[in-house]
Amino acid sequence: MNDFPSSAELDALRLSLEVAARSVVFSLPLAVLVAWMLTRARFPGRALFDAFVHLPLVLPPVAVGYILLVLFGAHGPIGHWLREQFGIQLAFTTAGAALATAVMTFPLMVRAIRIALEGVDRGLEAAARTLGAGPVDRFFTITLPLVLPGVLAGAVTAFAAGLGEFGAVITFASNVPGVTRTLPLALYTAIQSPSGDTLALRLAILSFVLGLAGLLAAELLARRVRRYVGR
Repeated sequence: MNDFPSSAELDALRLSLEVAARSVVFSLPLAVLVAWMLTRARFPGRALFDAFVHLPLVLPPVAVGYILLVLFGAHGPIGHWLREQFGIQLAFTTAGAALATAVMTFPLMVRAIRIALEGVDRGLEAAARTLGAGPVDRFFTITLPLVLPGVLAGAVTAFAAGLGEFGAVITFASNVPGVTRTLPLALYTAIQSPSGDTLALRLAILSFVLGLAGLLAAELLARRVRRYVGR
């Protein structure tokens, strides 16, 4: 364990960055849509839908991972269909780790985007409508630029949170070296090893630095975009 950085650290760092990035790319468009629905749309069951979207915030991560395993496992209804139709397997894979991370961090993005949407001046959208702009034009030319700080802040915050996701990932994707062993799982593995104290400390410090950098980046990016759009 005297070599620094060790192969275990590099693999865990690479996987953590990959999983967190894939989870954000996968869920960001859906988060924008869901935030818009919760802010602007009125439909029966809206409160229940809102609660369902934010459920991962209050459920134990292990429970979320187990539900994903039941649904997307090899014998689950969705997982079996994906494997039979497209040859896609999610459980115990890097893609599965990204899916579990996306589910856990999805409410963070939705909340950030929703707050930004609630701060948009409806008068600007109404003025664009009177000038003949359709719903899609209004969204991409008026609404989206105004909520961009919230979108970016939510994405970066979700990315930072994804770097530390543990319970859902280890339950759904397991702890496979080089495949699903992200920084939190590598830290857990090092702690279980009698000679892993040094590696565990370095992984803990690395996790702390990455998390702090992600939160600072989210705030700085949001401020810069707000200045750019004049808010």
